Amino acid sequence: MSERTSTRRIPVWLAMVAASLPMFMATLDNLVVTSALPVIHEELGSTVEDLQWVTNAYTLSFAALMLLAVSLGDRFGRRRLFVGGIVVFTVASALAAMSTSSGALIAARALEGAGAAAVMPLSLTLLVGAVSVRLRPMAIGIWGGVSGLGVALGPLIGGAVVEGWSWESIFWLNVPIGIIAVPLALYALPNTFGLRVRADIVGVLLAGLGVLGAVFGIVRGNDAGWSSFEVLGSLIGGGALLAAFLIWESRNPTPLLPLRLFRDRSFTLANFVAMSFSFGSFGAVFILIQFLQVVQGKTPLEAGVATMPWTLAPMIVAPLTGLIAPRVGTRILIVSGLALLSAGLFEIALTMSADVGYLTLLPGFLLAGVGMGAVFAPISTAVLTNMAPDDHAKASGTNSTLREIGVALGIAVLTAVFTGAGGQLTPTGYVSAAVPAVVVGASVLLGSAVLAAFLPSGIVRRNADTPADLPAVPDLVAAP
Repeated sequence: MSERTSTRRIPVWLAMVAASLPMFMATLDNLVVTSALPVIHEELGSTVEDLQWVTNAYTLSFAALMLLAVSLGDRFGRRRLFVGGIVVFTVASALAAMSTSSGALIAARALEGAGAAAVMPLSLTLLVGAVSVRLRPMAIGIWGGVSGLGVALGPLIGGAVVEGWSWESIFWLNVPIGIIAVPLALYALPNTFGLRVRADIVGVLLAGLGVLGAVFGIVRGNDAGWSSFEVLGSLIGGGALLAAFLIWESRNPTPLLPLRLFRDRSFTLANFVAMSFSFGSFGAVFILIQFLQVVQGKTPLEAGVATMPWTLAPMIVAPLTGLIAPRVGTRILIVSGLALLSAGLFEIALTMSADVGYLTLLPGFLLAGVGMGAVFAPISTAVLTNMAPDDHAKASGTNSTLREIGVALGIAVLTAVFTGAGGQLTPTGYVSAAVPAVVVGASVLLGSAVLAAFLPSGIVRRNADTPADLPAVPDLVAAP
């Protein structure tokens, strides 16, 4: 079934706000809690492992349910699922704010992730369907900028709120935003449909439990022992479930993840690059934000302000890349961005010490910010380059899923490196273990830049006789 769109004329700016505001709220909660982790550690008695799950419960739930939300959106209406996701996210935020134990907070964060799973992928699909082809690159660029800004501003906003009020307030902030976002989405976004197929519940369970098993094994590795039954069983079981997921998807007539999409080189490479990008960058952020507070004694707000060169750069760079990508190509932007981000993290890791001056870290923050901003919008464009309209939601959902899996794995692996090196949440036991963890993140990003070099160029070439209101054809042939 083809998409059915509304014929109402809605201003482009209003459609962008309606699609981007809830998405900003969802991406903000990826890292907004990081500034509050030391405070949560003190007030709730959370362990390092608990703190990982406060973050990863959100990202894993987000990742596991995203493609199911896309499938249900195709069947019952994308706007309907989008609004439902906003409601679930808003309620879960209130529950997180009222949590009095680590377990309750982790459970609320998992529910938040379920709501975000319906918001994130459908926001881009609804936005693409609400704007003209001519304005689509700009809209995707702005969407990418807002997405990047939500993630990057998380530590700053979280730090300001925690210091000014309390850690609970970072979740209360979502409630009024959610209340505003629901009627706005109902008014400004069309309720589009995709192919109406049966929901792949088996696929959701296999993929979700498989990723959970892998992350659980990594998180528990240092404490329980890497050769223990608990850890090996989780890792092997998670791998087996993921293998079963791929087999099931290849045979299911209505798969959660159509494996045929991976026949496209741009789609396949862009998704692997996106996952490794999230792995390296957000795993490092998890380590660095706590370094500024635990080791250097900064308040949550001071730590957020210190990272502003990193957090503000994507707000400027990402929309610009959306505009210039058709001319210079997505590949050169993605490769350059990953290389700059990797260089920034290497600079931070190699100069990190308990008494390192801020000006010494500043070049690393700037490089990381510019690099991150250069990746967000082009990677989304590269994913959707060759996708048919009916596949936009699935393609976007796959990309968002793999990004969130990258976040969860990055935090789990880099924290495992940190704790394996003897890291502790104390001023004297942090730096020597944080350095190798950040180096691992920077190395993964450097490898991701090499992989991105094999993407199609992504340069849009328009023939002289092609009308201006028709889409140009991307050049999918990689330059030698």
